[in-house]
Amino acid sequence: MTLAMQRFRHILSKTNVRVPVMWVRHCTLKAGDVFLGSYPRSGSTWLRFILQEILTGEPSRFENVNQRIAFIGRHGAAPGLLPNGGRLLQTHEAYRKQYGRAVYLVRDPRDVALSEYAFQKARGWVDGDFHTYLVSFLRGEVNGFGSWQDHVRSWLAAADASPDNIRVYRYDELRRETLSSLTSVLEFLNVRVNGRKISDAIASNSLPQMRKKEELSPQKVSKRDRFVRNGSLGGWRENLNDAQIGLVSSYLGRELERLGYNQPA
Repeated sequence: MTLAMQRFRHILSKTNVRVPVMWVRHCTLKAGDVFLGSYPRSGSTWLRFILQEILTGEPSRFENVNQRIAFIGRHGAAPGLLPNGGRLLQTHEAYRKQYGRAVYLVRDPRDVALSEYAFQKARGWVDGDFHTYLVSFLRGEVNGFGSWQDHVRSWLAAADASPDNIRVYRYDELRRETLSSLTSVLEFLNVRVNGRKISDAIASNSLPQMRKKEELSPQKVSKRDRFVRNGSLGGWRENLNDAQIGLVSSYLGRELERLGYNQPA
C-alpha cells in the first residue's frame, strides 16, 4: 500500500464512515473470545509477541502474531489459542459491550502522545510541530479512536463494573515487573505454564530482539518509519516542556491521578 493510500485511509478513519465498518467487524465475534485492548502506541504489540510465543510454543514473528492474535476485522481465521478454545483478539477500540472478558493495557499518555507523534510524523500523516499535535491529541483528533482520556475512562468504568472479567495493566509495571505481571495476565486467561517458559518468551521478545524481527519483516514503507520504537518509560520528562506538562494535566489530571501517573519518578 502506498503512503498516499495510507494517508487517505488514516483521514477516512477519523470520520463517521468508521462507525458502520466497526459494527460489521464486531458481528463475527464469539462468546469464548477474549480481548487485548489498548489505545494505540501503548505496548500491545510487545505483549502480543510474548503471549503468542507462550500460547503456541513457536517463536513470534509479525506474520504469525498478526494471524494468531489478530486485530478485530482481520480475525476471521484466527485460531483458538486459549484453554476453552477461545480466541485472543486485539482491539484499539474504546470499551464495547461485546468485550465480555478482556485485558486492557494502559500507558502514560505523555509517552503515548510522543510515540504516536513520531509514528505519524514518519508516515507523513502530520506536518506540524509536537505542541500543535499535543493539543490535537488531547482533543481526540489525531486518530479514529477518540481521545486517550475517553478511551481510558470507558475501560476503567468497565473494570469497575466487572473486575472479574476486565483487568487493567499498566505498561510501565509490565515493563518493570514483567515476569510477575505476565503471570497475572496468564492466570486471568486460565493459562497454566511454568516460569521458565514465560522467562524464555520475555527474553526472545526484548526490544532489541523485536527490532531484529522488524528488520527481517519490515512493517512500513519508509526505512525511517519503524513500528518498533524505543518503548520508553517516562521519556516525556525529557521531551515535554513545563507548558506542555501543565496542558496535559489540565486535560487528564483525573486519569493521571487514578492511574498513579502523577507521582514523582
